[in-house]
Amino acid sequence: MKYDFTTIPPRRHTDSVKWNIKDNELPMWIADMDFKIAPEIIQAMQDKLQLGAFGYEEPQDDYFNAVAGWYEQEHNFKPKDDWMIFSTGVVPAISSIVRRVSHLGDNVLVQEPVYNIFYNSIENNGRHVLSSDLVFDGEAYSVDWQDLEEKLADPLTALMIFCNPHNPIGKVWTKAEIERIASLCKKYHVVLLSDEIHGDLVRFGDSYIPAFAIDTNLLSNVISLVSPSKTFNVAALHAATVIIPNDNLRSIVNRGLNSEELAEPNLLAIPASIAAYTKGHNWLKELKQVLNNNFDYATNFIKEYLPEVKVVAGRATYLMWLDISEVSDNSAGLSQFIREDTGLVVSAGSVYRGNGNDFLRINLACPKPMVEDAMARLSKAIHDFQNMAK
Repeated sequence: MKYDFTTIPPRRHTDSVKWNIKDNELPMWIADMDFKIAPEIIQAMQDKLQLGAFGYEEPQDDYFNAVAGWYEQEHNFKPKDDWMIFSTGVVPAISSIVRRVSHLGDNVLVQEPVYNIFYNSIENNGRHVLSSDLVFDGEAYSVDWQDLEEKLADPLTALMIFCNPHNPIGKVWTKAEIERIASLCKKYHVVLLSDEIHGDLVRFGDSYIPAFAIDTNLLSNVISLVSPSKTFNVAALHAATVIIPNDNLRSIVNRGLNSEELAEPNLLAIPASIAAYTKGHNWLKELKQVLNNNFDYATNFIKEYLPEVKVVAGRATYLMWLDISEVSDNSAGLSQFIREDTGLVVSAGSVYRGNGNDFLRINLACPKPMVEDAMARLSKAIHDFQNMAK
């Protein structure tokens, strides 16, 4: 491999959220990779620092051209430059859009279990979470289309936040599924907000479908949010792009982002993003190979040593969704036990709501020795938990 996916950057005592832990603990929770980032990105940031002058900035055509070029090459669809708005992050954009396209007391629809920060953006702004829960058949998740339509038809439902691909289950939505959801949203005058932050991390098989790449007749109320932050592990750059084909909807969102001061880049956001989008293709290709190897190792380990735990395999993200229903129906309690017993820190599925009480989420974006350590700790903790319960 050309790139270094074996070195673990030493991030203890560096203000890292993930690594703010005890010395004996192993963090495998928050969606933050433990690989050195692409050297092309580091070089772009170092070049910027060498200027020695750091005044006000705003993105120019080179930024938007880089975003558009990336989506054309990686995902086979090129958004128009005038569809795009810079934002200081996907989550700030979600919260701003919630405030702009819905009213106090409105419903914002999600598909539980889903990324827990969605709930903060909804509830902290005085809106109600309305879920059309994904249906789990013991193997995979699917949409309850009748339930989804009934909830979109509720007059109080103003917005749907769609996780594309889906975190935490790793589901890659088909074009037909996205278009069916978009069609229902259009029918009931609901804005479809598609969080596509994990879109580049489809580890194998066909690419994900950006919401802005569906049938043009369905785009009047569609918003996509994209960012290099998960793909290249640059979340602290606070850079994202809001992609909205419809002029009127884009104007509404743009006014919200600007009035809330969410459209001004920091010093390194633009050069680093441009470097990622123009020079990061080969780094991403190698990353996916490493992730697939990690997933294969963890899956095989769990099958052999933890048959009571089931991997719910999705093609996207570096987050593995583990069905622990045969071990416990209290994922929060089990995750706390695992941490206290072995120092392994994983995410309790309950924070994602829906059927999350039966699941754990574990982050496998790290050098293989960390994965091996995590699996050994997980095995010990699960067996200790079962022996304690006897």
